[in-house]
Amino acid sequence: MRVLAFTKYGSLAASTRQRFMQFEPALAKAGIAVDYSPLLDNAHLKGLVEGRRASPLSITKSYARRALKILNARSYDLLWVHCEYFPYLPGFIEASSVWVASAPFVFDYDDAIFHMYDTARNPLTRMLLGGKLEPLQERAKVCLCGNEYLRAYAARHNGNAVVVPTVVDTDVYTPVRRLSEQPVTVGWIGSPSTWNYVRPLLPILAQLCETRGIRVLVVGAGDAGQNDRFPGLDFADWSEEAEVELVQSMDIGIMPLNDDLWARGKSGYKLIQYMACGLPVVASPVGVNAEIVRDGDNGFLATSPKQWHQALNALLDDAEGRRRMGARGRERAVADYSLAVHAPRVVEIIRAAAEAPRAKK
Repeated sequence: MRVLAFTKYGSLAASTRQRFMQFEPALAKAGIAVDYSPLLDNAHLKGLVEGRRASPLSITKSYARRALKILNARSYDLLWVHCEYFPYLPGFIEASSVWVASAPFVFDYDDAIFHMYDTARNPLTRMLLGGKLEPLQERAKVCLCGNEYLRAYAARHNGNAVVVPTVVDTDVYTPVRRLSEQPVTVGWIGSPSTWNYVRPLLPILAQLCETRGIRVLVVGAGDAGQNDRFPGLDFADWSEEAEVELVQSMDIGIMPLNDDLWARGKSGYKLIQYMACGLPVVASPVGVNAEIVRDGDNGFLATSPKQWHQALNALLDDAEGRRRMGARGRERAVADYSLAVHAPRVVEIIRAAAEAPRAKK
């Protein structure tokens, strides 16, 4: 069986690696081969991280390559579409792409991308693009959704919408014994685009660095965080090779979010990374975070600055509590958010979708 994955980005993107590529061994074992056709390549993604905008010409070329790939996609048994075929083009283009490709397909998303359109400031964008995902979701054999918020939206248009969380390989993300817990390291991993969620916490973290002697490790913020430095705050560049080791070097993992529509659609991936490595976590109770974190069991949920300060201090005061909560988080990651649990599900979903009848031309 041959599957063509239309991903938004190349292999450097967490969404591509975690929602598609990590399932390759299980799919291959089941006789399913996956080819990839990213809309935007790794060079584009590196440019975004470094604050460089792609030229209109390069974007046009990317869209043209995708159109050509769609024209030649009908030889595949199944298409696996991440988010949309053509960002910022109307829904009838998405519907036309489905018709031209003429193959059964799976729709997969892990962010509330519909809010880029239906809540856009520009009323013309809302009018023209507010429902642009509907043709894809309606025609998909199944919609794979990163969390319940996304599933509820997809279910309006497709009766076969299921939650497949963004998971980690818990044989790779494992706890390690720290030789020393001094200083205690509070860590965050993310991207330049999500660094703004951390900024409101910086005064608290700076105070804890000064008064409690902690270290704050930030992974993946890029240039976005360079003007936010204070003593005790360390920045590390993200790389796929170093990612797990960097998370393992932390003692506490944090995931602050604003309570907005976009954040409610996030899949809590960094929480799962922390927990798989045996870290206690502190997170904003927004969207799926409130489901992943069992308050007082594997971490704490915190809304106000006071609650964040109390939660972090509680963990700093109790090394045994950190160990216990980290162990509980590890158990939860293995049981509910691991590749071992969800890879067989994805294999069966892909197989069933490919065996479904093709739409008539």
